[in-house]
Amino acid sequence: MNLTDLPLHLARPHALWALLALPLIGVLWYWRRSRGSVWRQNVDAHLLPYLLVAGGRRAWTGLVLLLLGWTLAVLALAGPGWRSLPQPLWQAPAPLVVALDLSSRVAATDLPPSRLLQARAKLATLLRERSGGELALLVFADDAFTVAPLTDDRANVALYLDALAPDVMPRDGQRTDRAIEAAVLLLQQSGAKGGDILLLTDRADAAARAAAGAAHAQNMRVSVLGLGTPAGAAYRSSDGQIQRAQLEPDSLRALADAGGGRYAAVADDDADLRALGVLTPRTGEGESESRQGEGRVWRDEGFWLLPPLMLLALWAFRRRGLAAVALLCLALPLAAPAPVQAQERSLWQRDDQRNQERLAAGVDAYRRGDFQAAQQQFQGATGPEARYNLGNALARQGQYDAAIAAYDDALRQRPGMPDAVANRAAVDAARKRKPPKGQGQQQQNPNQQQQSQQQQNQQQNQQQNQNQKPQQNPQQNPQQNPQKQDAAQQGQPQPGQGTPKPGAGTPDAAEQARADAAQRERMQEAMKRQQGDAGKTPAERRQSNETPQQREQRQAVEAWMRRVPDDPGSLLRRKFELENERRKREGQ
Repeated sequence: MNLTDLPLHLARPHALWALLALPLIGVLWYWRRSRGSVWRQNVDAHLLPYLLVAGGRRAWTGLVLLLLGWTLAVLALAGPGWRSLPQPLWQAPAPLVVALDLSSRVAATDLPPSRLLQARAKLATLLRERSGGELALLVFADDAFTVAPLTDDRANVALYLDALAPDVMPRDGQRTDRAIEAAVLLLQQSGAKGGDILLLTDRADAAARAAAGAAHAQNMRVSVLGLGTPAGAAYRSSDGQIQRAQLEPDSLRALADAGGGRYAAVADDDADLRALGVLTPRTGEGESESRQGEGRVWRDEGFWLLPPLMLLALWAFRRRGLAAVALLCLALPLAAPAPVQAQERSLWQRDDQRNQERLAAGVDAYRRGDFQAAQQQFQGATGPEARYNLGNALARQGQYDAAIAAYDDALRQRPGMPDAVANRAAVDAARKRKPPKGQGQQQQNPNQQQQSQQQQNQQQNQQQNQNQKPQQNPQQNPQQNPQKQDAAQQGQPQPGQGTPKPGAGTPDAAEQARADAAQRERMQEAMKRQQGDAGKTPAERRQSNETPQQREQRQAVEAWMRRVPDDPGSLLRRKFELENERRKREGQ
């Protein structure tokens, strides 16, 4: 019968070895009783039967209680449990560091259109199809440089693919061993216990195999994706000479064997990446991904044995409390510690555990876009990470001053924190940036613009109705002024009016007609403008409401931006040059 099938489970079964001390306790008790009696030391042996009370029931009761208390203590220490609870499981997948060969050999055309373009396409497929886990990108020639550190944002890594070319490297060469060493350093700095390293190159030497073996000894797996074909192709080296680059699969297989990984040549589809096992992150103990799940854990019920043990301890100095002990044992089920499990998250946690839970809850809220909830969680946490994340949440809500104060607090707790320094500079620049004149009035919400337009139309309609009332002919309302009606019927001019011309209205009526026509034209233009703005973006609506000075300034800025050369590789080139100079100064 398997022990796991038993209804009782012991969390610490080795504690049961302490039960072997029960016979020793009984022997020691008997020896002490037989040798430790004061009467036996001071009274003759032939008088003891007449002086001592016959029977030792009370003494034997003490022995039984002592053995029972020892047994209860050992069983409680063993952690008995008879029910299991669901336990969420999570295991972090192994991170992946990709190292791309950017020596001049990557310009060979045996993989049309070139090895470099094939490598870029393969990296894009890897970033798109990989199911999870952190990923970093390195490039190497004579030395290795970091393009993107370990991150789970693969879209950020994809931004650099089009800028990868041999001309961004400070010096030409092919030091694969330095690429492996740089990948190992990245994994160690991230705190990972292991990881995967993927090399994209066409050959390897003895130094690279030694570096791969050293990485494998540190629980890191080195795999290789071969670039090129055995036939090879010509390329122009950095010094202008024409040379030939060929794929050396045997050296790459030896490198993968030394690193505990796999080797595959570049294929037209993703079969090569699947063969290498890099599309599905492996866990620390297996090849397949198993990041989330649910298991069963036995609940330790040993605390139920502690109250009876404490009652037996009371019996040791209150020998006449048998009735009280019995009553307490009967009342024990009524006072069962039911809230223990509910309070595990508060009473039985350390301060650092509660702080970590707040940080995790804040990060989840931040990723969901609920920055206010993230702010509340980060405010309740302590440490430089909490203050840094609080600054990010405040900055996303537009509270720049409070965000800068949070970054300063994080830098006081951890001076030189690079992320806090960079984000503080960005937020400070956003705070100092002043909007152009009139922009605050133009950046209205579409609902407010629609309401203001509707109010304007209502005012125009009211004005039109008021202007139309005096235009009515007095003959259409005879009850208003009978005298004017009679004068009109007789054809006599009214006081203050000139003699009307045949076929024409009065001068006031003609002027009013022109005003009404102009008003109707303005209303039609406003309605057309409102219908046209409904399909525009906020930026287009702001541009339509710009003044001539603002439009001229915007066009000048756009023209200046178009004159800036589009060279994404210049950033990487300058970055690698500075890093190369720093390494020279430090003697690396």
